[in-house]
Amino acid sequence: MTWIAVDWGTSALRGARLDDEGRVIEERSAARGILSVPAGGFPAVFEELFGDWMRAPNARCLISGMAGSRQGWIEAPYCACPAGLQDVAAHIIPVDGERVRMVPGLSAEHDGVPDVMRGEEVQILGAMALTGRRDGLFVLPGTHNKWATVAEGRIVGFRTFMTGEFYALLSQHSILARTLDAAASLDEAAFLQGVTRAGNGQGLLHNAFGARTLALFERMPQAGLGSYLSGLLIGEELRTASLRATGEVVLIGSPALTQRYALALHANGAATRTLGAEAAWAGLHALAHTA
Repeated sequence: MTWIAVDWGTSALRGARLDDEGRVIEERSAARGILSVPAGGFPAVFEELFGDWMRAPNARCLISGMAGSRQGWIEAPYCACPAGLQDVAAHIIPVDGERVRMVPGLSAEHDGVPDVMRGEEVQILGAMALTGRRDGLFVLPGTHNKWATVAEGRIVGFRTFMTGEFYALLSQHSILARTLDAAASLDEAAFLQGVTRAGNGQGLLHNAFGARTLALFERMPQAGLGSYLSGLLIGEELRTASLRATGEVVLIGSPALTQRYALALHANGAATRTLGAEAAWAGLHALAHTA
């Protein structure tokens, strides 16, 4: 059997061809997230990137991410938490018969307000398979960061923080954009200064203005201001996240983001373990065999 694992998000599309044991044979990626696909265009984009893989005998594909949203290829209704591997697998729906199928996202409730994720649930399931962890805190940095609690092999709840999106808004479209270089490389000292400042009890709306005044009074180099603001936002996220870690926190995501969260968590006394793209492939492989 040839397994095709696809993670189709808002801005990017990536896939891997796996052997029956889940080992990656080949990977592909393109800037063809769902926002770039015209109405009715999903089959053509899929064929363009993965058509040759799907022509292999007994090829099967499992897709996760925003391709399963209302704006995607086909809507896969959310699976409610608590949910584990069996629960998510039971909610997978067909896209093209049994050859191509779509993974649902997860939903949770917080005081009557729903929360959702698409794609991250697969990464968490993959991280559990790779680490052997069945309990603990899993954090997935991104535009919309997810903090998920896992107990006895099931995702029992999660919270979403719009930290990445707020960083983009403040660094590109606020007064801070006049002095801040959002493309500057990470300045660890400035970043940790921001993380610490977030715990002063004054709130983000006040603390963020300091990224302007530190520049105004030349108390921080311009190259460090982006890192400082990033530290403020991530520090605020850590301060307000009500989920508590048991043992090391598992971070899943790109190295550029997981590095920052590891620094912030270490500064707050938490140990971390980091995973990347392998978590998505492991999760899709586990779901394919379960389903």
